Amino acid sequence: MTPDQLVEQTIARYEKYLNPGLASLVRFMGFESVEVEAEGCLVRDAHGNEYLDCLGGFGVFSFGHRHPKIVAAVREQLDRQPLSSRLLFSEQQGRLAELIAQHAPGDLQFSFFTNSGTESIEGALKLARLATGKTGFIAFDNAFHGKSLGSLSAGGREIYRQKFAPLVPGFTHVPFGDADAVAAAIGEDTAAVVVEPIQGEAGVIVPPADFLPRVQELCRANGVLLIADEVQTGMGRTGRTWAVDHYGVEPDIMTLAKALGGGVMPVGAIVGTARVFEPLVENPLLHSSTFGGNPLACAAGCAAFGVLHEENLAARAAEQGEKLLAALREVAEDHSEWILAVRGKGLMIGVEFRHEDVGGLVIAGMAQRHVIAAYTLNNPSVIRFEPPLTISDAQIQRAAAAFRESMEQTAELLQGVDLEE
Repeated sequence: MTPDQLVEQTIARYEKYLNPGLASLVRFMGFESVEVEAEGCLVRDAHGNEYLDCLGGFGVFSFGHRHPKIVAAVREQLDRQPLSSRLLFSEQQGRLAELIAQHAPGDLQFSFFTNSGTESIEGALKLARLATGKTGFIAFDNAFHGKSLGSLSAGGREIYRQKFAPLVPGFTHVPFGDADAVAAAIGEDTAAVVVEPIQGEAGVIVPPADFLPRVQELCRANGVLLIADEVQTGMGRTGRTWAVDHYGVEPDIMTLAKALGGGVMPVGAIVGTARVFEPLVENPLLHSSTFGGNPLACAAGCAAFGVLHEENLAARAAEQGEKLLAALREVAEDHSEWILAVRGKGLMIGVEFRHEDVGGLVIAGMAQRHVIAAYTLNNPSVIRFEPPLTISDAQIQRAAAAFRESMEQTAELLQGVDLEE
């Protein structure tokens, strides 16, 4: 089969058996090809074209594609026992839970393993209700916690929520970054505040420095739990192991996924204090998962922690993030008529445009130059840069050059066009 035939056949299968709307969207963004191989920061398609991955699987590939140490750990486990009986003890699950507890902030001790971020949020919401006997939650405008029903109820963008109403009751949404609004919303039935330390899908929104510490104070003063959603921000992405580390915050519950699997296996976790986990200790079968914490996933997670610390990747994210931020801001200064802001922490960076159509054209232009980026789900006016934490200086220069050329191409295309008409 020729590369052209493979591409044609794959797209036809998407249109017939997966989702024709998804096929159209991918084509519109300029990615009308089939990926067949990946390594480090690079993805190769069926025609042998090499793409620089500046999206990083929306935060999955913090360690790059196919990191050799993580692949080796999973391959070794595959040869021994891919899935477990679920009745005997699992060495890998115990080791990963220990590693998380050793590196987690505050008194977080116990882990329950899931397969994804939205599963982690679902479990965290249940755990908060169990631990407090309360049913209310405070969440934030434009938040993103996943798309299963409970997670969607915590989410903050109506386009994803309205068609599934009625959602889980008991959620109050307040502006992100506004601790006074949190204080006003806390009531007798509030079980927890669920918050992303940095809002990802809202457009990489970094809160005021005192926001999370104040929210923690409010929670402790009112007997409310603090749930930190570190699904996208955790494992070194923002320049610290956890984004809450920037603010000295110690949550009662923390949710993980994405990079926890080292870019090789899907795995998530709900991590809590001993006090919060007490109801599950009394009845450990109140919440369960068939595949959560399987040996392959846990082997990947253990290896990922090893790589994170051996290669000092959190510090590297901070260092390389400053370089990428500076390069992107140079382009923004030259195109201030189209670009409103460049912001972020570490290698979690958002570029905000004056209109979402500009961002779409820039993404397509970067795809033409074989650099992968994407917009944020809750704010399509913002495109994100979340490359592997292993990105080199030369790759940062390549990404910035592609962004500049795409912006120049877009500006020329839109000359004289009124996007508000």
